[in-house]
Amino acid sequence: MVDVAAAVIENREGRILIARRKGEISLGGYWEFPGGKIEPGETAEECAARELREEMDVHVETGGVFAESIYDYGDKVVRLIAVRAVLLGGKMTLHDHDEIRWVSVGEMGDYLFAPADEEIVDLLRADHERVARHHHRR
Repeated sequence: MVDVAAAVIENREGRILIARRKGEISLGGYWEFPGGKIEPGETAEECAARELREEMDVHVETGGVFAESIYDYGDKVVRLIAVRAVLLGGKMTLHDHDEIRWVSVGEMGDYLFAPADEEIVDLLRADHERVARHHHRR
């Protein structure tokens, strides 16, 4: 099993950063929450912060694990650990991706996500609906 961390980076408007993988890498063209493989002795939060520095030249502050999904790609099984994060700064240079977008949870259905990330999208949607219902009841 390969452990991978993904950052769910939310901005002040409640939009979340998604990134499209470059065509020539595995799962090219799919959208995902940026992140990467967790190194031995590293937490998911540390990994997400390191990967964003390496992949996008940005600094994030992580805020705990949001969700986990396990997906069998056939050649490997990936455990994706999604951590919440906020962007602190940096110039946002893309290395493994060819495009980024800030999208609302409602707009995520318009994008084709990598299978492991798809489950995180579903969990974000459920979380979003629960919060909306809670605010509505007041």
